[in-house]
Amino acid sequence: MSDKSELKAELERKKQRLAQIREEKKRKEEERKKKETDQKKEALPVQEESDLEKKRREAEALLQSMGLTPDSPIVPPPMSPSSKSVSTPSEAGSQDSGDGAVGSRRGPVKLGMAKITQVDFPPREIVTYTKETQTPVMTQPKEDDEDDDDVVVPKPSVEPEEEKTLKKDEEEEAAPHELTEEEKQQILHSEEFLSFFDHSTRIVERALSEQINIFFDYSGRDLEDKEGEIQAGAKLSLNRQFFDERWSKHRVVSCLDWSSQYPELLVASYNNNEDAPHEPDGVALVWNMKYKKTTPEYVFHCQSAVMSATFAKFHPNLVVGGTYSGQIVLWDNRSNKRTPVQRTPLSAAAHTHPVYCVNVVGTQNAHNLISISTDGKICSWSLDMLSQPQDSMELIHKQSKAVAVTCMSFPVGDVNNFVVGSEEGSVYTACRHGSKAGISEMFEGHQGPITGIHCHAAVGPVDFSHLFVTSSFDWTVKLWTTKNNKPLYSFEDNSDYVYDVMWSPTHPALFACVDGMGRLDLWNLNNDTEVPTASITVEGNPALNRVRWTHSGREIAVGDSEGQIVIYDVGEVGNFCVC
Repeated sequence: MSDKSELKAELERKKQRLAQIREEKKRKEEERKKKETDQKKEALPVQEESDLEKKRREAEALLQSMGLTPDSPIVPPPMSPSSKSVSTPSEAGSQDSGDGAVGSRRGPVKLGMAKITQVDFPPREIVTYTKETQTPVMTQPKEDDEDDDDVVVPKPSVEPEEEKTLKKDEEEEAAPHELTEEEKQQILHSEEFLSFFDHSTRIVERALSEQINIFFDYSGRDLEDKEGEIQAGAKLSLNRQFFDERWSKHRVVSCLDWSSQYPELLVASYNNNEDAPHEPDGVALVWNMKYKKTTPEYVFHCQSAVMSATFAKFHPNLVVGGTYSGQIVLWDNRSNKRTPVQRTPLSAAAHTHPVYCVNVVGTQNAHNLISISTDGKICSWSLDMLSQPQDSMELIHKQSKAVAVTCMSFPVGDVNNFVVGSEEGSVYTACRHGSKAGISEMFEGHQGPITGIHCHAAVGPVDFSHLFVTSSFDWTVKLWTTKNNKPLYSFEDNSDYVYDVMWSPTHPALFACVDGMGRLDLWNLNNDTEVPTASITVEGNPALNRVRWTHSGREIAVGDSEGQIVIYDVGEVGNFCVC
């Protein structure tokens, strides 16, 4: 209790002291104001008197300069401001009479003539000019504080010890937070981290795989040493090999396709791996020719073996695949998922047999995905909706059994007419629309199933779009024209199954074919038709299942039965000059 009473008494004393300080301050303020008022009242008459005295002296000096001697000065009595400002008519009259009395007391003034010489002095010319300078101005808000005139508060200075303390606190705040195991796992499995990690590792792989010869001699010595090698490989030379131990091993390369938007990208579809039953049956890998990395750019897979694959021509991020189950699957490289983002249903409205052929035809604003299955059913799809086909038709020849299609090709610039190869060894021309939609003509000449077919692709002054080539199990490659149902020529230099054939996209007389002995042949019809112009055998003699030219015609890719893809540079044999 004593502590509380003492605290209360102390508070009372402080309150009394504050009241005394306020009263003292108020009293001093009133005295100061009163003093200032008195000083102003005293200074005003003195100022007025000094002004009158000054004017009087000026008047006397003027009279003296004119030769007049003024009388004794008469100093008027001082007037208060109130009497000066407020005057009555009687006071005005008394002042006038007073002035007259003063004038009567003055003596007579003698006037005379004086000669005055007038001199005019021209004013001094003052030359002025203006000067401007552009400078950055830092505008700051003005603070109008009335109390600043009376009291100036000094800025608090920060002591060195306080500065050190502040810096230490900032460093402690900047220290990273230690994550728990649960938080680490949550970050590792987050969508943002997976996307970042996938993108970053792809870039690091590209940088680590680059091999640059820093010892290359531009004087020509290196070229002289390798002159024999260059001449020996002028036709076909090895460029790259693509193989992945997990995704490619023991899988057959079922299809190849180059991207039209990114010419360095190659998509390859693979069959199932019987030695790995727990891995996905179907795989599609996107390889990159631009960088020397040994891993695929993208890995896609699905539940069924992928028999055909192609880049969506007008959608650079989409890859289309045809599966053994009959489903059409769609992958998107913008998604972090390796599984398809869209797929067709397994129903009678779509395919129920293996799809060996998928192709995107049309233009930028009007294009469709065309697919054919081995039961002869052709479907037209929109890439935006794969739930049901836009159009479907069964290819039947002369009202007999359906055509078992194994390969398909469209002529350049044509989206309606196409040619197909079948399991029974016949070739058919067909059209999608019109009064004669379906099979048009049949071409017989092969003695085994057709494995590959391709229409002439080179564009030039002469139209060769009616020509196409086919490959077959009968060890031959045949040249056809849609104008005749018999082959124009048969190339019989192979000694095994010929699995694929393709025209050069730039050379009108050049095509390539691959066979089961691991041999790649280039045929130039302008040079020879008995033996290939250039030929090379892949190391290990694996069966070459697919061949695909790049859009430039400078490289050619082949895929084998072991899952390996080999890229060859086509030398001077691929050059074509229009003379």
